Amino acid sequence: MIASIKGKVIGKNENSLIIEVGGVGFEVFVPRALHETTQLGEICSLFTHLIVREDLLALYGFEQEEERRFFLLLLGVTGVGPRTALSVLSALTPDVIRRAVWSEQPDVFARVAGVGKRTGQKILLHLQDKIGREVPLGEVPALDVDTEVMEALTSLGYSVVEAQAALQSLPRDAPRDVEERLRLALRYFSG
Repeated sequence: MIASIKGKVIGKNENSLIIEVGGVGFEVFVPRALHETTQLGEICSLFTHLIVREDLLALYGFEQEEERRFFLLLLGVTGVGPRTALSVLSALTPDVIRRAVWSEQPDVFARVAGVGKRTGQKILLHLQDKIGREVPLGEVPALDVDTEVMEALTSLGYSVVEAQAALQSLPRDAPRDVEERLRLALRYFSG
């Protein structure tokens, strides 16, 4: 297996990067946020997972080891293949996935393109055994507040990816009040 790759980005396709390592260009499928922020010519270091099938060799890459771990966990869900798992990680960060699992909200997954309600429920049930106990009890209020803010943003018409980006832009010392966090998140879109 190819566990990691480091090289120069020499090309970008719709959802992959071409990374040159020792004169060989590897196509690596990556989450949307990584694809958008990576520039041609820069050196990129990724944690990878190689999918080997009878008619396919596909390399998937992630900036953080935790993202790769969640990718592998998602692949364990019946009906979730590499493309769907990558879509989930393109739309949701590992923290949002944890929050959705901890607060038992399959709708968070169902909002991702290519994931319906049934698959969202399967993802939730599968991940509860794997990551449900990782969330410290002290974080419960923050999880509920951010979930409510994310739901409010998506109900206003923002995509899950946009809502997640707005939540990540909030300062660490932002109040835990839903209305205040929503106001600050909306400021992200106006600024």
